[in-house]
Amino acid sequence: MKIYSFKLLRKLLPALISAYLLVFTLPVKAEGQPAAGDSSETTAGIGAEKGDGKFNASEVILDHILDSHEWHLMTIAGHKITIPLPVILVSSKGIDVFMSTTIDRARLIQMHDSAGNQKKVRVIQHGGKIYLMEDGKFTKVVKESELISTEVRDKTARVFDFSITKNVVSMLLAGLLLFLLFRRMASAYALHPNKSPRGMNNFLEMVILFMRDEVIRPNLREKTNMFLPYLLTIFFFIWINNLLGLLPFAMNVTGNITFTATLAIFTLAIMMFKSGKHYWGHIFNPPGVPGFVKPILVLVEVLSIITKPFALLIRLFANITAGHLIVLSFLSMIFIFAGINKFVAGGVITPFSVAFATCIYFLELLVAALQAFIFVMLSSLFISEAMGIGQSKEHH
Repeated sequence: MKIYSFKLLRKLLPALISAYLLVFTLPVKAEGQPAAGDSSETTAGIGAEKGDGKFNASEVILDHILDSHEWHLMTIAGHKITIPLPVILVSSKGIDVFMSTTIDRARLIQMHDSAGNQKKVRVIQHGGKIYLMEDGKFTKVVKESELISTEVRDKTARVFDFSITKNVVSMLLAGLLLFLLFRRMASAYALHPNKSPRGMNNFLEMVILFMRDEVIRPNLREKTNMFLPYLLTIFFFIWINNLLGLLPFAMNVTGNITFTATLAIFTLAIMMFKSGKHYWGHIFNPPGVPGFVKPILVLVEVLSIITKPFALLIRLFANITAGHLIVLSFLSMIFIFAGINKFVAGGVITPFSVAFATCIYFLELLVAALQAFIFVMLSSLFISEAMGIGQSKEHH
């Protein structure tokens, strides 16, 4: 019975994968309606400006790639299905908290700035204040008395956005999942310290031991235990966010350059605070180098301090974003050709698109773990270089 069930599952697996990938296209608006809930004013207005009823691939792709103030699931027959999220705005005029549904009622008007330039701005009114939203971001806040027709005086105050966006929700979910997994693992070890782990605990232990013994320890050596909690946390946090981003209706957190830049800054901060005299000595006074060459090498070494975290953030951001773009582009081809010839779209393009999207999707499952692995490997290497671990032995 088990063998028969396995054979049946193997036969149905391609169909299940295809159906799973096609769920990505549920946010597609066949009528070309605008995604009003999208935080990006540009993407929200694409469909409305065209108004030709055609499928807009860029709108669908950017809706998944970009962050927004609400969790947009899908749009069916012009009606969007979203999960509203709280908007938290702080300025010199006070703190305002309201739901993202208020943004849907915003007015799009033409305004002139102090330089006389004309631009489109969303106007959101709440609590006696008027917020200006440009390119999906809250920029300024004015009182009703400071708004004169379509001109804004120079008294406008800057707004700081602390909203719970869909990327923030995804990070909270990843953090909660990370806590539950390792809390369960710790409880199992506490209750049965002499019992071999099973299931998920066995898998997690295998990954932890591999990362510690094969990746982190060869670089950090005797300092491994000092940085092990940070590096393992970063590894699993990136990995889980990468996997969550591959689910339908999920958020592309690791494809957000702000997220990757923050992680890179953490590694840079550890490098700077844990670096020794030898590190700065090799940067500002390279040994064994002629004096006239030292200024050039000093400039190169200073630039290397910046390029190391930059390489971390760009590598993770670019690889994850590229994978999402490729999968969604292949699936969008079905609807693009459907508007031209439904027979060609159904008989030729759909099998081609689904097959290639399936291959890329499985590749992205590997990339999800690989990028987390590379980020931790490079971080441990950069930290070991800053601390000069092993250099004294090499000199001897």
